[in-house]
Amino acid sequence: MATVALVTEGRAKRRTPKHHRLTLALPYLIPAVVLYGWFLLYPMLDAVRLSFFEWSGFRIQEPVWVGFDNYVRLFTQDAVFWTAFGNSVVWVILSLILPTGIALILALGLNRKMVGRNLMRAVFYIPAVFASITVAAMWRWIYNPTLGFVNQFLEAVGLGAWTQSWLGDPQFALGSIFIANIWQAVGFSMVLFLAGLQTVPVELIEAAKLDGANAWQRFRAVTVPALRPTTIVVIILTIINSLKVFDLVVGMTGGGPAQSTQVLALWSYTQSFTNHQFGMGGAVATVLLIVTLALVIPYMAWSMKGEDR
Repeated sequence: MATVALVTEGRAKRRTPKHHRLTLALPYLIPAVVLYGWFLLYPMLDAVRLSFFEWSGFRIQEPVWVGFDNYVRLFTQDAVFWTAFGNSVVWVILSLILPTGIALILALGLNRKMVGRNLMRAVFYIPAVFASITVAAMWRWIYNPTLGFVNQFLEAVGLGAWTQSWLGDPQFALGSIFIANIWQAVGFSMVLFLAGLQTVPVELIEAAKLDGANAWQRFRAVTVPALRPTTIVVIILTIINSLKVFDLVVGMTGGGPAQSTQVLALWSYTQSFTNHQFGMGGAVATVLLIVTLALVIPYMAWSMKGEDR
């Protein structure tokens, strides 16, 4: 018994420092946890809660429990929701292909030694530091039907027949906004890829050259595997930023014309704060949250599983 008591006492002594460290860390962790919970978790959970109520948002009216009725209306009667859903899906797919691909090509090019390399890196990155609403204002002027650069340029080169009301035509509006998004998004992904390229082992590149590998073979066999962690981060951030696109659309078209550029985040805002249907707005926000988690979590799990192997 005495031996058991000594062993127990010894284990207790070994645990003490760990508990002591946790106790010391708690005062520093609690403020961050409280702020995170108040400003991020609570609004998110409250939006999910509101999706089961019918409420105008005014204090004089109490929320009324309606269960899944908002979701039924959303999926069966709200045509704008499906337009917004389709536009958001298209936006995510195009964002994973075009800005990400262009950013990788730019990073590969600007990773080489050349005159003015740092200046070019800065030029490509500058749009990423602009607020989205600022970018929207700039591109509204660029697309202006009479004074904008695009139509003026087309007329100057003899292609006046191609001039359009780029943001006023439902066929071109979403694509026009997406081009502005490419201009803004490429710089950030390019910087991430540039940082990732610095971790590519030079000795492996040199060894591949000695083995006779050409540039494409070196890129595929050495660079791509080394960029895997960076690519994971870029893809996850691209998916998240694409699904929550809001400022650009609001600033350039406001979801029009005829709801042709509507996206899920904007439709959630419109339902809540313009139409005063907080229940429907919460339902759209909940769908957006589920779609985001459904895309990001499986990819993160697959990526982490690949790293474990």
